[in-house]
Amino acid sequence: MIIEETRNNRDVYRPAPGTLARASAGGGKNINISFEFFPPKTEKMGEKLWSAIQKLESLNPDFVSVTYGAGGSTRERTHQTVARIARETNLSAAAHLTCVGSDKAEIDEIARAYWQAGVRHIVALRGDPVGGLGAPYVPHENGYAYGSDLVAGLKDVADFEISVSAYPELHPESLNWDDELDNLKRKIDAGATRAITQFFFSADTFLRYQDKALDAGIKIPIIPGLMLQPNYRGLCRISKLCYISIPDWYHNLFDPLDDDPQTRLLLTASTAADLAAQLRAQGVEHFHFYTLNKADLAFTTCQILGVKAQTNPQQKIIAS
Repeated sequence: MIIEETRNNRDVYRPAPGTLARASAGGGKNINISFEFFPPKTEKMGEKLWSAIQKLESLNPDFVSVTYGAGGSTRERTHQTVARIARETNLSAAAHLTCVGSDKAEIDEIARAYWQAGVRHIVALRGDPVGGLGAPYVPHENGYAYGSDLVAGLKDVADFEISVSAYPELHPESLNWDDELDNLKRKIDAGATRAITQFFFSADTFLRYQDKALDAGIKIPIIPGLMLQPNYRGLCRISKLCYISIPDWYHNLFDPLDDDPQTRLLLTASTAADLAAQLRAQGVEHFHFYTLNKADLAFTTCQILGVKAQTNPQQKIIAS
């Protein structure tokens, strides 16, 4: 293990090859996990998603979240999925909501419907521009303009637990780090209770961001978001759009494997678990996995980290 000292005298963990087993030794003690899913587009995909949810429920995550399509394109499916999770499982379900494409009254109505369905956790996001990533963002004329406005509006509807986004490599539209952190502080002042980061590939990226946030007086939990995407070409596309750096070593691992899906799956699980192990060595205890509805991949990653499935999880009793 190589230790490098930063300006805050933080020992930054840089693992030597083969250190994953040692870094993750000791099982899943003190590890908290959460998962993100996307809503199904078809009935067949819905069955696959529900199987994924049931499998990952055995890992006892802190919560699971369901995304919201651009411009509200998956709004109804998101609501149905989140409501079903709340109704039929013991999981704590979180629904994504964005500012894009809806006025305030419409979003408030959606939030009230979630509350009535037993959902108490919202992931509140500004959302991507209507024209997609890279297009100019234009707030809805009668809507919540930005994430901080949405958080404040949701807190007026009900006492939701609210998660917001954070960007260890800067949001593509941020001018600088002061601008980035000021935006996060506005969301906290409006009522946000935790932040979940955009995905990244280096432990140092998260740890340096965490230091910046602490220096700025930000005290809410900041949870690292870890991507489980075995499709390397797709990962490159989204990383480029989001200005996320892919290290050379990651490129060298995955670039030759276009025609080897099994190896890509194994490497995706092991590299994600390795990143979590590095962060865990620095005291990070909660990890949020962007699952892409790939339950086996998420399950394998957590098993590597030592998070054990419950053999007989308690089932929720559904009243007839």
